[in-house]
Amino acid sequence: MSRSVRTSPEGSGQGLNEAYDTALLDLDGVVYAGGNAIAHAVESLGTARDGGMRLAYVTNNALRTPDTVAAHLTELGIATDAGDVITSAQAVARLISEQVPSGARVLVIGGEGLRVALRERGLEPVESAEDDPAAVVQGFGGPELPWGRFAEACYAIARGVPWYASNTDLTIPSARGIAPGNGAAVEVVRIATGAEPQVAGKPLPPMHRETILRTGARRPLVVGDRLDTDIEGAFNGEVDSLLVLTGVTDGAQLLAAPPQHRPTYVDADLRGLLTGQPEVTGGADDGFRCGGWTATAGEERLELAGDGSPLDGLRALCAAAWTAGGERGCGLDSGKALARLGL
Repeated sequence: MSRSVRTSPEGSGQGLNEAYDTALLDLDGVVYAGGNAIAHAVESLGTARDGGMRLAYVTNNALRTPDTVAAHLTELGIATDAGDVITSAQAVARLISEQVPSGARVLVIGGEGLRVALRERGLEPVESAEDDPAAVVQGFGGPELPWGRFAEACYAIARGVPWYASNTDLTIPSARGIAPGNGAAVEVVRIATGAEPQVAGKPLPPMHRETILRTGARRPLVVGDRLDTDIEGAFNGEVDSLLVLTGVTDGAQLLAAPPQHRPTYVDADLRGLLTGQPEVTGGADDGFRCGGWTATAGEERLELAGDGSPLDGLRALCAAAWTAGGERGCGLDSGKALARLGL
């Protein structure tokens, strides 16, 4: 993938499962939400896998172990081994292991996923700042994480112990809506200490490195629902990406995206893995065309004319918005155009 400014979603004459050897799939908001499979996910992933595409599940959620995640996916109908799951807990554990002695104690503020990943790297998880830790690591601990765990992190960090975070996602999708993520918890410790953690998860390089080391992917496609983690992570790793609209990103956010948040492809859900992607044609002078739609950028708003698939209309609007936005996000009003598409 070129690091030049993307001004339009790309087309593909092949199904994406044929054009790429490995799908690096986010979980929350892509495969499931609140533990329940998202519509069309199970069938689409099964078809992609049966056609020869490797499926790897790459998640910033550090709470659950790869074994637990694999068992959950298998229960949903997606046959998965623990080795197919890569977590931010694994990425941050490798990062810590490269900076502290083997066997060092690490204060854990989070769940079992962090503890398992640390032991995999030869480190000893501990629970208190009084246990003489060489590092503090913070990952998503779920809604039951006691407030006192943040205090333990603060006590250790105030003594000069280096602080690491699995990821800084401010939110996480759930069956009931959008809930606070690990990034919100990290902010609690940041405000209390004034310190800054080293962060491993998407969109930063340690997570991409962990994923490539564990999968050996040669032509990977990142599949995600978040612009600031999945899509930016693909941009930083210089690989292609597919945004699915089953999670936290809506049409207005996509149209306003700065260059590092612009996906290679856009589709409604994981059925997009199995199809080609339509090409956007035209230009700023005569409008950008996809399917039966033509999109242009006016002085104050994005304009949309025609009829057809809402996704084609969104792709045309992306081209108009991203071209107008250049190296910045597009600030034009997109409300009326998106309303026409029902987005």
